Amino acid sequence: MAVFEGAGVAIVTPFFEDGTVNYNRLTELLEEQIAAGTDSIIICGTTGEASTLSHEEHLEVIGHTVKVVNGRIPVVAGTGSNSTETAIYLSVEAEKLGADALLQVTPYYNKATQRGLIAHFTAVAEAVKLPIILYNVPGRTGCNILPETAVALARNVSNIVGIKEASGNISQIAKLAQLADGCIDIYSGNDDQVVPILSLGGIGVISVLSNVAPKQTHDMVMTYLNGDVAESRRLQLEAIELIDALFCEVNPIPVKTAMNLMGKECGPLRGPLSPMEPQNVERLKKAMANYGLKLA
Repeated sequence: MAVFEGAGVAIVTPFFEDGTVNYNRLTELLEEQIAAGTDSIIICGTTGEASTLSHEEHLEVIGHTVKVVNGRIPVVAGTGSNSTETAIYLSVEAEKLGADALLQVTPYYNKATQRGLIAHFTAVAEAVKLPIILYNVPGRTGCNILPETAVALARNVSNIVGIKEASGNISQIAKLAQLADGCIDIYSGNDDQVVPILSLGGIGVISVLSNVAPKQTHDMVMTYLNGDVAESRRLQLEAIELIDALFCEVNPIPVKTAMNLMGKECGPLRGPLSPMEPQNVERLKKAMANYGLKLA
């Protein structure tokens, strides 16, 4: 059984101006997402600035999210690390806190071999009982999960059940779908490739766009899964200008800026991320307006 079908939001972590986590605002964001039809919360991922959270903050944010969501939709906790030991620690603790599933990014900086990836993900999976979604984002980590590796993991490790594919390589994703033959659930990790990946057998998206357009992103996936390919394609193409603007600087700089422009008061970014360049803010504002999002 899939962890979720549809649109999961890779939700931001709101901060106060002093950089501490704004839990009241996080609660509001979670409630807004659920009310808008989002199918899953992905907490402490790339968009949530997990790499700048301390271990204590990381686990507190996961625990808070689990309590607020309270079983209404699945909570997928990002607990990956470039250290196998750390990934196991965070995963075990997230399981204790009540997360429904885990998102495991490829070890960054170390650049593990495919053999090393199999050993790493297997060790994490064997330490917990939760289902695991692998996260392939070589543009950030310098490490690519080859289709053969993902399929070997899914077939040999019972709780490795899905993969968030953010390689951007449609040919590789097609190869993955062909080799897997349904043994692993494929989620788009890129908002501009939702419909293409659904057409290859994907079942959803783990989305940045959902932070600012949760209903539209949910509808993009569910109209496809319900058989209305033309409407799904229309929603995908309608969002392209905004998606491009949301990635004109490294994520989550633009999406957090967009949320602040909408009055959602998500606060600053943690270093080394920096405020958005003024010309890109104007580009983002234009794209948001064209998409019909209201600025504060």
